Amino acid sequence: MSESAKAGVSRISVSLPQALLRAFDEMVAARGFESRSQAIAEMINQQLAEHKQQLGEEIMAGTITLVYDNSTPGLQKQLSDLQHAHLNEVISSLHVHLMHAHTMEVVLVQGPSSRLQFIFDRMLTCRGVTTGRLQLTTVILPPVHPLPADKTLPKGETCDV
Repeated sequence: MSESAKAGVSRISVSLPQALLRAFDEMVAARGFESRSQAIAEMINQQLAEHKQQLGEEIMAGTITLVYDNSTPGLQKQLSDLQHAHLNEVISSLHVHLMHAHTMEVVLVQGPSSRLQFIFDRMLTCRGVTTGRLQLTTVILPPVHPLPADKTLPKGETCDV
């Protein structure tokens, strides 16, 4: 590591039971981390993101991943309507058709963590959704312009494509 890179780094000491250290070293090697320090830094970043998510108002970016039975009547429309109802938070979505009438949908979101959790909870509890996960990070996208409160275009503007 260069001297300039070390300038922003602090050294700490951690004591661990031997069995935990052996298991940790095996995980570091299996996942391909360059060092224990890199693995620990990644784990701390993940824990900090989870902590900030629990605080509720931290602006975060992330994904909502759902797997659902696309043969459930009205489910795809319900999920689409939820995304439309939260246009300020929903950045993009992608869905992939899986086998046996299942679909995986990944929705890119950004906003206050409590709001993202609310949106996720609403989606996850729709009849036909079999599993889901909300994954958030404290690193956010560049600012996106929120819609006006009334969600209408300014006078004189059209949506013609």
